[in-house]
Amino acid sequence: MATLQQIREGLHEAWENLADGWQRLSRRAARAMTRFTPGARQGEDAEEQRRQIELRSSGWGLLAAEVFDDGEQIVVRLEAPGMDKDDFDLEIVDNYLVVSGEKRVEREHTEGRYHVTECAYGRFERAIPLPAEVLPEKAKATYKQGVLRVELPRNQAAAHPKTRIEIR
Repeated sequence: MATLQQIREGLHEAWENLADGWQRLSRRAARAMTRFTPGARQGEDAEEQRRQIELRSSGWGLLAAEVFDDGEQIVVRLEAPGMDKDDFDLEIVDNYLVVSGEKRVEREHTEGRYHVTECAYGRFERAIPLPAEVLPEKAKATYKQGVLRVELPRNQAAAHPKTRIEIR
């Protein structure tokens, strides 16, 4: 039978493993979570849209992204369904791809007592770190079926070739 001290040590070890795993998950997920704020639209419909955003959205959403580096170019894929290509602004800032835009509330009519929304609406901005320097002037972007794809050619001049160092 285990002693009380062995049980304490086992619980302490289990707790530390759980805390470590939670911290790793939190760090990885923090980059994917995006804050949505009321948009900058003007006019009589703008106030109604702001009210709808506050009522229907938690203010946070997930813009899932993938970054691939094949040696020649870096490809970023970002899932953003329900938008048009004109809703996005793309910039390269300090080795980050900054994707911003606005997702607008669509009018819906519901019957019954409950309405569940799992989408975020409003202005958003997401900075995606790039693993290497790129040539922003040669970048290409497409938006098809809810997926934004940005191809960024690597800056080969910035790449450091292997250099053998002789030991004397």
